[in-house]
Parts: sequence; C-alpha cells; structure tokens
Amino acid sequence: MKTHWFRKVLQGLSFTSILFIFQACYGTPEDMKRDFLIEGQVMSKGTNLPIQGIKVSIVNADQYQFTGTDGKFLFYTLSLPSYQLNFDDVDGSQNGTFQTKDTIISKINAQVSLNILLETK
Repeated sequence: MKTHWFRKVLQGLSFTSILFIFQACYGTPEDMKRDFLIEGQVMSKGTNLPIQGIKVSIVNADQYQFTGTDGKFLFYTLSLPSYQLNFDDVDGSQNGTFQTKDTIISKINAQVSLNILLETK
C-alpha cells in the first residue's frame, strides 16, 4: 500500500518537473496581438507647467491612466486604426481646474507621443 502511494507522488513530481523544464527551454507563449504605445505629457496652456492628476482614457475602452507629477502618461493598448482620447480633470481644484479635452489620433506606426495643452476653466 505504501509503495503504491509513493509511486503516485513520484509520478506527479516527475510530470511537474517535465513541465517546468519545458517552460524553461521554450518559454511562455507570447501575446500574438500587436500592441500600440500611447504616451505623452499634459501641460497647462497658460503656464506651460505639467499637470498632475489628469485622467487620460480611451473612449469605448476600459483603459485609462492618470498623469504623474511630471504630467506624463504612458500605456499600451490593442492596435486599432484610430483612437479617441479624453483628458479629464477629475481631482477638482487640487491641481487647478482644467477644461476637458478630446482628441482623435490615427495610428501611423507602433507608437504615438502627444503633447496636450489644457486650458483653465
């Protein structure tokens, strides 16, 4: 009875070892979809200073990011022919109040870099 139990454990460990070696040799499967890099910086039109806390989002997608202290944002998204981006001031008066801005970009290559100027309300 003990031999049967020991054999099952040894077989299970052998199988997982084979899977581990296979992954180490051949790696994990890659994402076969082409990704598109959208990056940029949001600045105040009046002062030319970066704006923190602006929500940058893609319309009709669940993807968004907030600008950092340097006003920069960066994210990867699925490759599409064009994108509509929204720039919303969601933190209220914490970093000033800025008007919402929409822009449409067409995909030219694998990435796009934007410089966005927002006006105060």
